Amino acid sequence: MKTQITIRCPSCLGLSIKKNGWKIYGKQNYRCKDCHRQFIHEMDLSYQGCKSEINAKIRLMLVRGCSVADIVVIEKVSKYKVLSVLVNSNHDIKPKQRYYRKLQVDEFWTYVGHKKHKVWLVYAYDSDTSEIVAFVWGKRNLKTARELRAKLDALGIDFGYICCDNWDSFLTAFDFDFKKVGKHHTVDIEGNNNRFRQRLRRVFRKTCCFSKKLENHFKAFDLLFHYVNYGWV
Repeated sequence: MKTQITIRCPSCLGLSIKKNGWKIYGKQNYRCKDCHRQFIHEMDLSYQGCKSEINAKIRLMLVRGCSVADIVVIEKVSKYKVLSVLVNSNHDIKPKQRYYRKLQVDEFWTYVGHKKHKVWLVYAYDSDTSEIVAFVWGKRNLKTARELRAKLDALGIDFGYICCDNWDSFLTAFDFDFKKVGKHHTVDIEGNNNRFRQRLRRVFRKTCCFSKKLENHFKAFDLLFHYVNYGWV
C-alpha cells in the first residue's frame, strides 16, 4: 500500500506544488506556484535540524495574534529563534492583476519604540480580491500620499477609480484620477485595518507589545501582507 504525502509550501502553506528539477546533491527540488518559493520537502532532508515545520508555525503564529513571548512559551523555543525567523523572512508582495475595477486607499497609524515615534502605513486595497496592492511607509503628509500614487504607476497598475476619505493629501495626490470620496466608500479598507489590529500583536489597540526596531516592524507587516494576500489569515 502506498503512503500519500501532502506537500505544502513552507512559506505560504500553499498546495500548488510542482517538481522543479534536482539539487546537485541528489535531492528532489520543488517549486510553489503561488509564491514561487523553491524548497526541498522535509521527507528528503537528512539533517533534522533543517526542517522548516517550526519556522512555518512561528510565521503563522506571528500573524495570528501571538506575541514573541507567547510563541516562546507555546513552542518551547528561544526568543532569538522567533526573532530570527521573523528577520530572515522575505515576503515582497506583488500585484495579482494589472487592472483593478476600484482601489480603496487609507492611512494606518503605527509606532516603533515609543508612541511619539509614529510610522504611518499608507496603502491601496482591492476589496474584490481582499488584496493589499501597494503600500508605502512614512509620515502622514502629502509626500507619502504621492509616493503611493507613484508606486502604483511604477508597478504598472491601472484602475477604474479611487475610493478615499476627505484627507486633503489623498485628494491632491490622486487629483487627476476619478474618485469617490467619503467614509462610506472606504468601509472595506477600514475593515481590513481592523483585521491588521486583530492579527498583528504589535498593533493591537490595547497591548504592551510593540516594535522596538524599525526593521522588525517592516518585516512583521511584510509577513502579514503576504498571508493576507494569499488568504491564510
